[in-house]
Amino acid sequence: MTADTRAPIDIRVVEWGTASTNLMAVRIAVFVDEQGVPPELEHDAHDPAALHLLATTSDGKPVATARMLADGHIGRMAVLPAWRGRGLGTRLLSRLIAIARERELDGVFLHAQCRAEPFYRRLGFVAEGDVFDDAGIDHRSMHRSLR
Repeated sequence: MTADTRAPIDIRVVEWGTASTNLMAVRIAVFVDEQGVPPELEHDAHDPAALHLLATTSDGKPVATARMLADGHIGRMAVLPAWRGRGLGTRLLSRLIAIARERELDGVFLHAQCRAEPFYRRLGFVAEGDVFDDAGIDHRSMHRSLR
């Protein structure tokens, strides 16, 4: 069965305690199954306190997720393959930036997979420092000022 990628998508803030199954379904599909990240690295101690966004179809199927820690660290951004190229990543990131502004943070930062650097640059992020390995994937630190 193919995903109906024309279906409307709802993006909302969710609590880890009630939405972890749906959040992890997307993260495992993208990071573990697709990209080969070891499963034990996909969940960490930050999840319970983080702000999580979950994108779902009108029938409640999870298709994308992202999180932000209290200090503005954005991470765990994942969109299922059938839903890529439709602006979901931009919508998730824009929503997190808006929330960071509401919280009066000076900026946001993330560790971008190197292949995703152009995406983040288009949204105002600036790369800094050297490339580093995280779970076997090349990453680079990036930040965006909110001042």
